[in-house]
Amino acid sequence: MESLQPLQRAGTLPELAHLHYLIARGGNRLRSEVIARVGTEELPIHCIELGTQSASAPAIGFFGGVHGVERIGSQVVLAFLHSLIERLEWDETLQETLRHLRVVFVPLVNPEGMRAGRRGNPEGIDLMRNAPLDATERPPWPLGGQRLSRRLPWYRGRAGAPMAAEAQAVCELVTQRLLAHPFAITLDCHSGFGAQDRLWFPYAYTRRPIDCLAELYALRCRFRAAHPYHSIYQIEPQARRYTTHGDLWDYLHLESRDLTHAPTFLPLTLELGSWLWVKKSPSQLLNRLGIFNPLSPHRHRRILRQHTTLFEFLMQAARSHQQWCPAASTREGVRRDAMAYWYSDDTGGTAPAD
Repeated sequence: MESLQPLQRAGTLPELAHLHYLIARGGNRLRSEVIARVGTEELPIHCIELGTQSASAPAIGFFGGVHGVERIGSQVVLAFLHSLIERLEWDETLQETLRHLRVVFVPLVNPEGMRAGRRGNPEGIDLMRNAPLDATERPPWPLGGQRLSRRLPWYRGRAGAPMAAEAQAVCELVTQRLLAHPFAITLDCHSGFGAQDRLWFPYAYTRRPIDCLAELYALRCRFRAAHPYHSIYQIEPQARRYTTHGDLWDYLHLESRDLTHAPTFLPLTLELGSWLWVKKSPSQLLNRLGIFNPLSPHRHRRILRQHTTLFEFLMQAARSHQQWCPAASTREGVRRDAMAYWYSDDTGGTAPAD
């Protein structure tokens, strides 16, 4: 097994080797499937599952490696998966949780992009700008997505073309294995924005509040109450910072509203604040991947372990969603509280400190 390191040599993909080790280590205690093969060498996109497959149970999904330059996002997901697999044999609390919860991992969505050290996939497409969805408020160019050239960052792909294979694989998996359940949470791990870790939720294409705002606010309040000293995250709608075209989680949430069984779907994005790493170690700017990943070994180890609290909380929150989701009689009041908290400044300015 190759261990997870801050950065790797160009052309290598130890994250995939680590994932193969975890699949072998888990054996028949997990379910493993290649959901797509991409690039000229047909690198695999693996899906790992733990827990029940009961249609009445809730579900949670962890995703990483959407952007190939953001290795730390994939590594954080792998580190958590590693912890769960090592506990499967003896941890009775985890075993009980998995009897009532479906847990899905896709740690490496864009393997060829990661191996090449590129943000996009082999065709230069930014997978988080690739869904067939245009922003209603004009996003910043080219950050919000552009169709001018694949040689420029944030390339959306050709207008009218099918989604990239990686994006399509994620959408099909979420629809079939997460949105098939009555309640689902997803957490997609990235890095690179700001000097603080952020938990973003849709929408990215519009500043209009999402329809499950009450549930997201209740989740935020539960996390703050349960972990009052773990205040490293700014929790907010992504569009409070900037809007984008083609966000996959916006697209999937809109798709979920048309399903006949009307699941409650809470998509979250963990955006690790990599500017802080650069501030502490300015020499990272000399490495083309340094702005997205911690280079210091001690900082890298700390990041791999410090988000376990959040991941564990989200698993238990998904399992116990009926205990904290607002009831019909209180939901409108919770939504008003959420609007006051996140949208009191209706100009779309800075959200309150969380």
